[in-house]
Amino acid sequence: MSELHPENHLPPLFEAIEVTVRFGGLTAVDGVDAAFRSGELVGIIGPNGAGKTTFFNAISGVTRATSGKLLADGQDLSGKSPHRYAAHGIARTFQTPRVFGDMLVRENIEFGLKFAGRRPKQWVFWGEEKQVPWALRTPDSILALIGLQAQADLPAAAITPSQQRLLEIGMALATRPRMLLLDEVAAGLTEAEIENMAQLIRRMRDELDLTVVWIEHAVTTLLRHVERVIVLHQGRKIADGPPAEVVRNPEVIEAYLGDEMDEAHA
Repeated sequence: MSELHPENHLPPLFEAIEVTVRFGGLTAVDGVDAAFRSGELVGIIGPNGAGKTTFFNAISGVTRATSGKLLADGQDLSGKSPHRYAAHGIARTFQTPRVFGDMLVRENIEFGLKFAGRRPKQWVFWGEEKQVPWALRTPDSILALIGLQAQADLPAAAITPSQQRLLEIGMALATRPRMLLLDEVAAGLTEAEIENMAQLIRRMRDELDLTVVWIEHAVTTLLRHVERVIVLHQGRKIADGPPAEVVRNPEVIEAYLGDEMDEAHA
């Protein structure tokens, strides 16, 4: 793993050790190691079928790993249910946004805040949470962060698909995570919307001191914004390091048939 901050000797916020996920005879994730430190912005890329989403499902508890260990602050969460991962500050989005269409946009955010309220006593009184950034204290502050203030009183089903992606991010933020997993949040967006999304991701990391792990098919955009990139291919990790190094990795170039990596390198 590339050490971006060698002075940081703290253990990883989250660590995957030799994680394997099999579905019958198919090995979707094959012995992947990955460590994520506090405040990192990490991208995960790979061709279709590389195992990216399955890996996300494993590190968020949605899919149980066949073998390997998953550690949050050194505590083994292997085999635990998703709510245990959430309790350790891990939140995620999905390729298809999961919002409550019949509820107002603001009510979707309120739902996430109520989920966060089901934590130990020191987390209950939102206004007095000294460790929670002001931007995550109220529905309105979260809507302001993601740019949906004007849609607050609309049903979630009435806003655009790109706005629903933002709303799902807002719902994840409302649970007050320490690590946010974003699964192809740029899918279906215009070039301008993709760039705006990337800037929002950087801002969330910077302003909220989040660890952000971002899967994306928009490789060029992702590599321009992340500090470290992990490349999966046929379920295996084939590269892990700064984008400038990864795009020159022969195995990565071969996996992408050169085209996308040439564009990213340029």
